[in-house]
Amino acid sequence: MDRVYLDYNASTPIDERVTEAMRPYWMEHYGNPSTTHWAATPAKQAVEKARTQIANLLQCDPAEVIFTSGGSEANNHALKGVFYALQHKGKHIITSAIEHPAIIQPCKFLERLGAEVTYVGVDEYGRVSPEEIEAAITDKTILISVMHANNEVGTLQPIAQIAEIAKKYGVLLHSDAAQSVGKVPTRVNELGVDLLSIAGHKLYAPKGVGALYIRKGTPIETFIHGAGHEDGRRAGTENVILAVGLGKACELAGEELEHSKVEELRDYFWHRLQEEFGPAIRLNGHLLERLPNTLNVSFMGRLGSDILTFIPGLAASTGSACHSGKVQLSSVLQAMGTTEEEGQGTIRFSLGRYTTKEELEQAIGWLVGTIN
Repeated sequence: MDRVYLDYNASTPIDERVTEAMRPYWMEHYGNPSTTHWAATPAKQAVEKARTQIANLLQCDPAEVIFTSGGSEANNHALKGVFYALQHKGKHIITSAIEHPAIIQPCKFLERLGAEVTYVGVDEYGRVSPEEIEAAITDKTILISVMHANNEVGTLQPIAQIAEIAKKYGVLLHSDAAQSVGKVPTRVNELGVDLLSIAGHKLYAPKGVGALYIRKGTPIETFIHGAGHEDGRRAGTENVILAVGLGKACELAGEELEHSKVEELRDYFWHRLQEEFGPAIRLNGHLLERLPNTLNVSFMGRLGSDILTFIPGLAASTGSACHSGKVQLSSVLQAMGTTEEEGQGTIRFSLGRYTTKEELEQAIGWLVGTIN
């Protein structure tokens, strides 16, 4: 075994069952789903089936799901669409300091258009305080956007509690759920969100496709203007092939969500790391409220980038970068108050559907050989 993939939070391989579901739409069913003749019917039916499959996973009405080009577009649509629709009521948005750039950068853009954005901090485990969210609300607040799960450390946010606060003040709530959909339950009514973003390539669907859940009655401006696709909310002929892939991936996620072995493997991997490195290794993120597949650790006194450089067969991600001899921690680790000494040796291992115990043992062997 010369290669081990432990970077599922970055992207997942396409499930073979997803590929098979997509196959007929490469050549056989080529019609435009927005037309009405015989060639369009199979394409239209496929898009609507996929929409229903996504809705079943989220437990919402299929009419509340629109297809996007990915998680970034879904996030941009949610933030900009609400701002454009409600700026007459107020221009204040609340988000967290550990959001993905697909949230932070749209917020920065909206600030150039007059928006006021509050970036609420997190505790040492990377968790947002609902009380701080509530304290930040003003009579001009129109939207709160907090990710469901952090992509680096895996910490789950108290979205349901934040939703109660948002509802209390009549503020809309969006959650970037790119990392959590398919890994933990993301039933929109239990979470209490008004908008929720999905990225296909995080749950064994292709890259370049995603979805945005928009609760009925939520005021939001169209993001891409043109013809009346997606019930007038997102212009552009639907990508039937990718929609089918995302729909099938969501169906599979719903079937396997409660039967995943990934958490057991993650805990086994952490136990083995502790056996080998003892106090020289530190866990980052919340001990309990975190994704079942994510293990973010710091190898004390080491550089994470150096470790991975010397193990070219191990695919994982670091939480810091070294430029001109200076270590730069990720914005997430900085927000958590992680010191440079702790953060410089950070590596995120993220497991997935195809991870095996043998692969984990191979990774352990490489790490021991390199670090020791």
